[in-house]
Amino acid sequence: MVTMNIHIVYAHPDRNSLNASLRDEAVQTLEGLGHAVTVADLYAMNWKAVADYDDFGPGAEGPFMTAAREAFEQDAQSADINAEQERLLAADAVILQFPLWWFTVPAIMKGWMDRVFTNGFGYGDNRVWKRYGDGVLAGKRAMVIVTTGAGEPHLSDRGINGDINDLLFPIQHGVLFYTGMQVLSPVVVTGAAIIDDSGYADTVKHLRGRLETLAETEPIAYRRQTEDYDQAKRLLPGREAEGTTGFALHIA
Repeated sequence: MVTMNIHIVYAHPDRNSLNASLRDEAVQTLEGLGHAVTVADLYAMNWKAVADYDDFGPGAEGPFMTAAREAFEQDAQSADINAEQERLLAADAVILQFPLWWFTVPAIMKGWMDRVFTNGFGYGDNRVWKRYGDGVLAGKRAMVIVTTGAGEPHLSDRGINGDINDLLFPIQHGVLFYTGMQVLSPVVVTGAAIIDDSGYADTVKHLRGRLETLAETEPIAYRRQTEDYDQAKRLLPGREAEGTTGFALHIA
């Protein structure tokens, strides 16, 4: 079995939560398989959630995107940003674990994305920058572990909350795949608020199974920008099955 460096970015404020237990199960499972694991526990780290000029060193000014790129190029970013970027570069796989709050990640994790995926690292401000399947993190694997209070039917294709894959599309496609990573199907734990001992055991079994096959699982077949889109960044004609609309257009 191939051993990997795996970085877990974790966001939940309750140290006694279901999420905390699942994080510990994940670390134990991965280390038991011989993988090297690092964890960014954002609440425990008191992670700064707001991206601002303070991230770029004394005297940073001018357009925000330009200041971000200059700080990255001049190694003037905040130490916590540098540390997380180094962990991502060293990782073979990245796991984001969080509860689904108001249909997205907790604010502290959004702040991690805003501050770590900065100009020059996560994105670029010029036309030659590679994205959607390419980029600084190309070749790495990524997976989301998410808990929801909603039950599985609520998050299905006809569920009132919308399909969970649509809800996670901005995170999985718009953040992880955008920066080059190959994104695996998520681990979704529904009905988290009412899970019983039997449900917890089933959840842990499923989680372990997914972690044990982290290196072999086929990623979601998101379309690469360099292969399937025209100069206006629109999907080329005839690439999709008849009747396909919405986010599904961008999965081959």
